[in-house]
Amino acid sequence: MDWLDSMNKAVEYLEANITEKLDIEKVAKIALSSTFHFQRMYHMITGVTIAEYIRRRRLTLAAQDIISGEKIINVAYKYGYETPEAFIKAFRKMHGMSPTAAREPGVNLKAYPKLSFHISIKGEKDMNYKIVDKGSFKVVGKQTRITMVDGENFEQVPKFWNDCMKDGSYQWTSSKAGKLGVLGICKDFCKDEFNYMIGIEEIKDTLPKGYILATIPAATWAIFESVGALPEAIQDLTKRIFTEWLPSAGYQHACAPELEVYPEGDIYSTDYRCEIWIPIKK
Repeated sequence: MDWLDSMNKAVEYLEANITEKLDIEKVAKIALSSTFHFQRMYHMITGVTIAEYIRRRRLTLAAQDIISGEKIINVAYKYGYETPEAFIKAFRKMHGMSPTAAREPGVNLKAYPKLSFHISIKGEKDMNYKIVDKGSFKVVGKQTRITMVDGENFEQVPKFWNDCMKDGSYQWTSSKAGKLGVLGICKDFCKDEFNYMIGIEEIKDTLPKGYILATIPAATWAIFESVGALPEAIQDLTKRIFTEWLPSAGYQHACAPELEVYPEGDIYSTDYRCEIWIPIKK
């Protein structure tokens, strides 16, 4: 499968260049993806960021070099540490001991193995979706910048919703919502950050202070149904889309905005239904 081949080739490149400065854009290109979406999918699938994977692999290999008798200062520089002190600190954090202590017979060191990607067919739960073409349209709403570092997006997005509910902007937005309902929009992807917007389809009313106008481009969308209380249900579905559906469905992310579509209803109910729209291409 092309997706598996490209992801595994990206890992092979990382391993072959483990002592070199990370060129994340080149790695993403090998994976046939944008830098942002490669990092996002990698983190969702593995549970660690690319930077953390490389750090753990370097310290695993560094321990082997030290046991083999290489000088600590040489190993530090080999794996990209600016000073031996910085290397010793990182080594102690992962292995629980200093590099010197690691040379003692019988000590227990930690090893982080090289990753490889495989498809696992679980069939535990259905994923209901449909493919829809939609022309471009305009939206209005409030926006904030979100970081994906260490999975902080899963905390920052719900916080933004809570803030908008507290200051009354959500109530104004929902009162003006059209057929689609209230939208959560992920856009302007850049490495490990993106803009998140809570909005609705464009209206003719004068916008409150802090609201902006944006255009959602024409796209082919894979639309998935989420059932369950927010935010857990939609976060779980998002992870499944990127870790289960995209790797096996024969589509790639089209690098356009992603939409969350929230109809009226009790968002904390176990049977609340909403949608995730993912822009796709073959």
